[in-house]
Amino acid sequence: MNLRKNPADNKNQQRINEQIRAREVRVINEAGEQLGIMNIRKALEIAQEAGLDLVEVAQNEKAPVCRIMDYGKYKYQMAKKQSKSTPHVVKVKEIRLRPGTGDNDVMVKVNAAKGFLEKKDKVLVSILFRGREMAHIQEGERMMKQVIDLLAPFGKTDGKPTKQGKRISCMIAPN
Repeated sequence: MNLRKNPADNKNQQRINEQIRAREVRVINEAGEQLGIMNIRKALEIAQEAGLDLVEVAQNEKAPVCRIMDYGKYKYQMAKKQSKSTPHVVKVKEIRLRPGTGDNDVMVKVNAAKGFLEKKDKVLVSILFRGREMAHIQEGERMMKQVIDLLAPFGKTDGKPTKQGKRISCMIAPN
């Protein structure tokens, strides 16, 4: 007993040419005109004369609907359409700085943020304060302004920088 399934039985795969099991089918030609219900042999002859394939597009009908088309070209277009339809998932990347962070270290973080923005991800810039650094909030605000100005060609800010407890943060979205 053969337990293997016929690949044509798969719901995602359409039956073509000799794989179609129905005796009579409703045929639509390559121009989209209905040719009516006919014997499967006659439908296959018409498709072969045109140099195309007979593809079953609606198998659950009383007379399954078959279309005459170039199946290879159709599969290629569907695969192309599916690959385009996958949207880019926007991720939020964070760069953290401290008020005492050196200028070169800030540039390293800014360059990383530029890379994130070019890949269409959002960047959350956070400046963290600890202990006595809270007395120098203006230094953190100056650093935030500097980072925003450096990233301006690559993205725009979503609102003003906000102060939340011991941190100043700002979201930057790609252009």
